[in-house]
Amino acid sequence: MTKRTAAKYKIDRRMGENIWGRAKSPLNKREYGPGQHGQRRKNKLSDFGTQLRAKQKLKGYYGDLTEKQFRKIYGEAERVKGDTGEMLVGLLERRLDAVVYRAKFVPTVFAARQFVNHGHVLVNGKRVNIASYRVKEGDLIEVRQKSKQLAIVLEAVALTERDVPDYIEVDHSKMTAKFVRTPALSDVPYPVVMEPNLVVEYYAKN
Repeated sequence: MTKRTAAKYKIDRRMGENIWGRAKSPLNKREYGPGQHGQRRKNKLSDFGTQLRAKQKLKGYYGDLTEKQFRKIYGEAERVKGDTGEMLVGLLERRLDAVVYRAKFVPTVFAARQFVNHGHVLVNGKRVNIASYRVKEGDLIEVRQKSKQLAIVLEAVALTERDVPDYIEVDHSKMTAKFVRTPALSDVPYPVVMEPNLVVEYYAKN
């Protein structure tokens, strides 16, 4: 098992939820945390613990971003007029790796980051290899011609465990995706309940 895959499953088990809704998640077999004491851990959390868990879950969902990366995005969301939690989700969904994942060009968000980093993706006809690149409404994201027949891409397109959300228009025959609009929290197809309002509370106190 690769380090990347191991990390992905560890997040699932630590959160106690199948946060990507994947059929291979260990949570489908056992619903307790990692480690020898996983089955004996108590689930009752303090307010701080609940807020921290919400932050870890949202941060983990987008490929286990570093605290520095996540805190920076939160800071941007906080500066924009409106609901900070909604703004946070909107900024996370505009990451290029998140859009590549949502468009089903790759099977996981971890694979999306690697896919972008390796130069397989074009934005408006130009190669972009920065996973955190922020797409804008109307941007056209495309898999490079040489990469369209990669096994990972063909596997992802065939996946039935998730659908492409309506704020992204995808043509899998051409391997293109148009980012139509920035989604609200209710638009994002999270397999589990995400609570960005608790993330806001966490950072307000810490």
